[in-house]
Amino acid sequence: MSEQPIPPTSQTPAVRSFKPLKPLDVALAELLATVTPCHDVEMVDLADADGRVLARDAVSALDVPGFDNSSMDGYAVCVAEAVAASERGLPVSQRIPAGHFGAPLASETVARIFTGAPIPEHADAVVMQEECAVDELGRVTVVVPARVGQNIRRRGEDVGQGTCVVAAGTRLRPDHIGLLASIGQASIPVVRRLRVALMSTGDELILPGQVAPADLPPGAIYSSNAFFLAHLLKRLGCEVHDFGNLPDSLEATKHAFREAAQNHDLVLTSGGVSVGEEDHVKPAVQSLGQLDLWSIAIKPGKPFAHGRLDRADGAAHFIGLPGNPVSSFVTFLVLVRPFIQKLSGQASAEGPVGEALQLTANFDWPKPDKRREFLRVRRDATGQLHLFANQSSGVLTSVAWADGLVDNPPGQAIAKGDTVTFLPLSNLLG
Repeated sequence: MSEQPIPPTSQTPAVRSFKPLKPLDVALAELLATVTPCHDVEMVDLADADGRVLARDAVSALDVPGFDNSSMDGYAVCVAEAVAASERGLPVSQRIPAGHFGAPLASETVARIFTGAPIPEHADAVVMQEECAVDELGRVTVVVPARVGQNIRRRGEDVGQGTCVVAAGTRLRPDHIGLLASIGQASIPVVRRLRVALMSTGDELILPGQVAPADLPPGAIYSSNAFFLAHLLKRLGCEVHDFGNLPDSLEATKHAFREAAQNHDLVLTSGGVSVGEEDHVKPAVQSLGQLDLWSIAIKPGKPFAHGRLDRADGAAHFIGLPGNPVSSFVTFLVLVRPFIQKLSGQASAEGPVGEALQLTANFDWPKPDKRREFLRVRRDATGQLHLFANQSSGVLTSVAWADGLVDNPPGQAIAKGDTVTFLPLSNLLG
């Protein structure tokens, strides 16, 4: 007689089945596939455009520069005449400052010219003043051989009329803004700022300033995740509304999610995405929309949740990050950052690979994890990388100390001198 399986009882708990860990690249691709970029457009002045995403191609209505001009202070000359007069020199027939057009260059003369000034007709070069000699009569001799076209900035060499100078989907930097100003743009169309509702979960959380450190209740900790997440979001151009700390209550969590979903593009939480009895995020989101819980094959940052919170006119995205601060920080950089970039209409929404450098490890990592690891490191003056001693997901000091992450493949040991993949935080934080 075959042995029959014993049904689970209070004495024989059921075996929980676990989904396989999802590779980061797969998780990112699936996450980005849920995104429809925002198409809401508003006009902003150039003074307020830094960090905004351009909504439409910026096409120049003019050539820049609009005329041939001098790239330095010196003398506008006809090269052939300057060569022929190398013994006797040539008189100065006019002075041309920037912003003024001179007369055609008179035969066998030179023009005193300044940076940015239009090149006079009949001149074919500018000789810098240091390469000229001026005698007591004011005659100018070119002492260094000149060539046709030297030190002349040609019309349209920077921007040609009708060309696209900045493409739609570009997150604008100061250099882009200067370029837009150079083609006469005073205001530009940009994608509106994404509205993000930010929340933390847990009865143990206390806001800084509510209680002095000496009076912190047993088991309580100061809430830190919401502060760095808010600034990461703002660096990506988001409008952030902090809903504070959610109590460990299903009804309170549902109420907060329902309210936040009404006028936000994304509801972002940290903590409460595991399977503990006090983790109410999962049932709250499921009651209002849909939730996928992922176990991602990265360290730190395995638990991750994504879904939607329905409302009458559509839905808000939902993302739940792990509660450990380093896990929350890393998962934001490698998953939420490219998600925000795509949602905001940015053309380049790259994961961590797009920011990588290949540098030398000045440390040993003999016991790698089976998951893909993001190790907190600092680069020295020689370009070698040093490892923070404590790589725990709860040690936020490791992030503040580091200037980058080593993106280490699953199961890959590192020996001092090995080449590793380095992700500079300067590239990932804004």
